[in-house]
Amino acid sequence: LKISKKIMAEASSLVGKLETEVEIKASAKKFHHMFTERPHHVSKATPDKIHGCELHEGDWGKVGSIVIWKYVHDGKLTVGKNKIEAVDPEKNLITFKVLEGDLMNEYKSFAFTLQVTPKQGESGSIAHWHLEYEKISEEVAHPETLLQFCVEISKEIDEHLLAEEQKNTPRLCVGL
Repeated sequence: LKISKKIMAEASSLVGKLETEVEIKASAKKFHHMFTERPHHVSKATPDKIHGCELHEGDWGKVGSIVIWKYVHDGKLTVGKNKIEAVDPEKNLITFKVLEGDLMNEYKSFAFTLQVTPKQGESGSIAHWHLEYEKISEEVAHPETLLQFCVEISKEIDEHLLAEEQKNTPRLCVGL
């Protein structure tokens, strides 16, 4: 598993971007599908981290829809009300903008973008997480633990998708 991370600060030290890439074995389309069409299943793949995802308004995977995530971050149960800002099935991309919730206690704005691309010439994909935010003050830390959270759920979702695939693969039975 390869993980890379980069931090970019803008002119204001309150505005920032964090990015990371996670190599996964699942197809880009299936991984993307978990966040667009099946986010309510993410908690099955990551039960100790994500406790639920509810559709509050709109339709799963549609721009403008609002979803409420319940998750454990830094050891405490956290809630976030997010609006789907962008969905691009061709690029396996989805962007969530945080509207309300615990993150907004420390950030004026926060957005998560996930883009999953197939590896070239081999199986598997790269999950690219991009976090953009504006902190409410200098005292607020850059959300590196949240970036690590994204890495961890990526690994668990990948394992879940592979287990689902194996469960659904027909097996050749040889009689004795």
